[in-house]
Amino acid sequence: MQWLENKGIDPQRITTGLALLVGIVVIGFIDNFFLMWLVFGALYLISFYEANKLFGVENNTLYAYAAILWLVAGFYPYADDLFFIAAVIFASVLAYTQELKYKYFLPFIYPTASFLFLLAMYSEYGIISLAWLLVVVAGADIGAYFVGKSIGKTKFCETSPNKTLEGVIGGVVASTGLGFMVGVTFVDIDKAIVISLLSGIASVFGDLFESYLKRKAGVKDSGDILPGHGGILDRVDGYLFASIIMLVLLRGLV
Repeated sequence: MQWLENKGIDPQRITTGLALLVGIVVIGFIDNFFLMWLVFGALYLISFYEANKLFGVENNTLYAYAAILWLVAGFYPYADDLFFIAAVIFASVLAYTQELKYKYFLPFIYPTASFLFLLAMYSEYGIISLAWLLVVVAGADIGAYFVGKSIGKTKFCETSPNKTLEGVIGGVVASTGLGFMVGVTFVDIDKAIVISLLSGIASVFGDLFESYLKRKAGVKDSGDILPGHGGILDRVDGYLFASIIMLVLLRGLV
């Protein structure tokens, strides 16, 4: 542990990361819809809480609506449709009462929509689609880190000063290459490349969007539930954008 600290690596980050990896492998091996719904639901509700803090939303009633929405998602066959139904209901209540605040719907866009898309993708395309998504996002993170550290010089954007253009390109290349190796077992070669590439790009901007929210809120992390990693949103930000793109492309191209 001392060696890790001397290298500037937080031992807690390594321990938590390994625990998360073991959990992912076990859940993936079991491959059960009810278990996946429970796990995604727990992550969603924590993320919903963290998003409320980032958006500056203070309305405890919203948590009940979020819980009801996820409960329905466990039984309704097209989980992602529920986001649009929720949007219609919100707009209708807003028009009728003129009392709701617009920002109350923000956490029902982010991260709610993405978790509904994640559940829908698992329901329609199985555990292999989640494995593909996992590899794409992990590849984007790992590639961006190592390429950025080694040759990164050009700032990518003001939202995340530590990101470099070289790192982003390296991340997208890595996510496309690694994602292709999983995707090609599931779809044709050309589709595996396109879906991996576009999902990898989405992952980069998912991470960037959460960085933007944290900068606006003036916080370093979305939460502290994961020692060394921050909050749930800090760990799933890339997946929240990439899952939507991947599901849309799977439906449109496969």
